[in-house]
Order: sequence, then C-alpha cells, then structure tokens
Amino acid sequence: MSAAEVKNLPQNPQSGASDMAHIVLTFDNNKLASALYGQFDENLARLEQKLGVDIRSRGNQLTIKGAASAAEQARRALDNLYGILQKGADIGQSDVDGAVRMAIAADDQLTLPTLERKGKVSAAQISTRKKTIYARSLNQDAYMRALERSELVFGIGPAGTGKTFLAVAHAAMLLERGMVERIVLSRPAVEAGERLGFLPGDMKEKVDPYLRPLYDALYEMMPADKVERAIAAEVIEIAPLAFMRGRTLAHAAVILDEAQNTTPMQMKMFLTRLGENSRMIVTGDPTQIDLPQNTKSGLVEALRILDGVTGMVTVRFNEGDVVRHPLVAEIVKAYDRDGKLARGLDAEG
Repeated sequence: MSAAEVKNLPQNPQSGASDMAHIVLTFDNNKLASALYGQFDENLARLEQKLGVDIRSRGNQLTIKGAASAAEQARRALDNLYGILQKGADIGQSDVDGAVRMAIAADDQLTLPTLERKGKVSAAQISTRKKTIYARSLNQDAYMRALERSELVFGIGPAGTGKTFLAVAHAAMLLERGMVERIVLSRPAVEAGERLGFLPGDMKEKVDPYLRPLYDALYEMMPADKVERAIAAEVIEIAPLAFMRGRTLAHAAVILDEAQNTTPMQMKMFLTRLGENSRMIVTGDPTQIDLPQNTKSGLVEALRILDGVTGMVTVRFNEGDVVRHPLVAEIVKAYDRDGKLARGLDAEG
C-alpha cells in the first residue's frame, strides 16, 4: 500500500480472545507519520477514546490492539487520515472524528460507480484552489456525491451538519472549474418582514445580516479578493428570496438556505427558476421553522409533493452528522428528545 503496510499478527491461542486483533502499520514518510500522530500523540489518543483500542507508536510504525472490528476501523481511519496528509492538507481533531465516522460506516458503504464493497475508506471531496473538504460522515459523503450527480439536491437536517457549507463549497468548485457561469445564494429573510424598511442603510446593508452564513462559507473556499470582485461583477449574487421572482437562472449554481422558512408559494417560485445547465441546492431544518403560526413550510410541502420525482435527490442528516463542537451534537439530541416528548403530550391532550 502507498500509505502504509498492514500486517495482521497471529493471535495467541492461549489468550482465548479469538475476536481480538493485533495490526501493525508501517508508514513510508516519517514527517507525515508525525503529523498523523499529532502533538503528543493527541490524534492517536482520540482514536483510542473513540474506538476503544490501544495504539502504540514507535517511529514510523504503529501497533493497534483491540476487538477485531474496532482495530480494523482504526486502521481504516488512520489510512484515510494519512491519505489526506499525502495530498498536502493538514488534519485536526475534527478530521480525526470524521475519519472515525467514515471508518465505522465503511462496511455498509458502497463504492461508486462500481458498487463494490470497500475495505478502504475513500471519502468524497470538494476541491478549490484554496481548500479541499473531505466528507466527515456517511451522510456527508452521500450528499457530496449527490451534488456531483444531480441537478436538484435537498440537504435536510439539524445545524452543524455541514449542509450549507458543503453546498456553497460545491458551488465555488463548479464556478472555479468553469462548469457554471455564476453562483446565486439566497435565504428567506422572514424576521424582517415589513420591518425591513426601518433598518438603516441601503438594501444590501439591510439584508446582509440574514445572508452572513453564506458569505462566511464563500470566504472559506475562495480568496477574499476574488469573492469581492465576483460579487462586484455579479458573478456571485447573494440576495433575499423575494428577489428571485420572475427570473430564470441559467448556467448557475443556485442555493436556497434556511428553506424551512419559505411558504409553499415561495418554494414553488424558487424551484421553477431552474434554467438550462444549472444546479439547484436546497438546505433547511424542518424542526427550526420561524414562520408565523398556522403557516405551512414550503420545504415540508416540497419534500412531500416532489417525493419520487426523477432527477431530485434528498439527503437527510441527523445528530450523528454534526461536525461542530461535540457539545453541539448533544444539544441537538436534547432538543430532539424534548420535541418528541412535547409532541407525545400534545397527542395525549
């Protein structure tokens, strides 16, 4: 193997631990091996904590001991991380966590396009000149592959799962490669309503606070000066959903964020803007609807109406896909439990 040589050592028949494994990895680059281990072996310690294995380092060689399945998952995660380092990228704890998620899911994941089961994790990626993003969960992997293949993709799930960031990253990659001529990013500014006119500044200054997350994602993937020039030239357009009416968006990557806050009429209007050689991505969280009471969510309605439509792909994220601080995943779980409890009480009432 280019990344590492894997040697499975025979088990001690006296140990009685037939399901235990002892794997030795030998890496071919000492500098990359050191980066893989992390400062004071912190990355190895995180793998041990996540997978319940014992990992010992000696120079460019690692020994993994533990339950056979967990040891193999650790091997896959290390192989994945080493591959990232070989491509010139850095890794941190969030990358380690992502590699663990992908390694655990690898047994159930199919390799596209051959659909052969894989023993080696090969996460989907989005690359621009500034940055390369690798999938950090199975659903992120499915989402990134769907973005490559489909003209209309819905990314549904809680905060912190990367659905908006990955959508913007993919759009930036398409623009950089000349596969689209422009990017259009939109959100419904429901909090503003008729109060928008009372905010200070011109229209751009009024709506920018609602669109800030989209700007942040752009600056992550593209140099700041290029983003500024593209916005000035209207190659990148960031606008409230209301500005989309009456337009046909051709040769563009079009993203609608916070789609749970659209009305059914707004959602239909947006979806019918899709023009020739365009890609459309819709992201949202149906559990975080800020619309007035008794107003239906356009996202919820669209998912129901368009279910089964050829050419549309829906990827659903859950708390297990949260790639922010680990506490965010626990917060999402707690709110989800409370919501289920409340719905149960309402049903009884």
